Amino acid sequence: MSELAAQVISTRQLDLLPLHVEHAEEMAAVLSDPALHTFIGGAPDTPQALRSRYERMTAGSPDPAVSWLNWVTRLRDESCLTRTVQATVGPSGHGLVAEIAWVVGTPWQGRGIATEAARGLVDWLSGQPVHTVIAHIHPEHRASAAVATAAGLTPTDTWHDGELRWHRSMTR
Repeated sequence: MSELAAQVISTRQLDLLPLHVEHAEEMAAVLSDPALHTFIGGAPDTPQALRSRYERMTAGSPDPAVSWLNWVTRLRDESCLTRTVQATVGPSGHGLVAEIAWVVGTPWQGRGIATEAARGLVDWLSGQPVHTVIAHIHPEHRASAAVATAAGLTPTDTWHDGELRWHRSMTR
């Protein structure tokens, strides 16, 4: 498999920009609300810890069959970063599978930004050699379930670490 690389994805009001270590300071502020960790666990990273994490993420997966694709999302009207979105793409028995995830900074929640970015990501993935898109969502996280639904994913009966697996088959 040739490794996929994150590319700029533009939607109506957003630019999904490939993640760079230099985004860590601004993103530490975006992701600083402890409430963001209600469903995913952990606590907000300091800028230094986030910089270290971004260094590992941008170095790529140690498995050559797996691509780590990470973006920050810039809201063009406000010229600020608002969220992260990611896709881990790897082989399965039926072709490439992309597992997607997102986190939206608290000030930008409820404005449709997560939905727009997730749709943009899934649309971009549909142009890649990806067969299936999945997401794992906490059963009480209604906002993320709504984002997944808007991006064309549907819930399955499969559970992983207390989260429900959502699924979308890509048409070829």
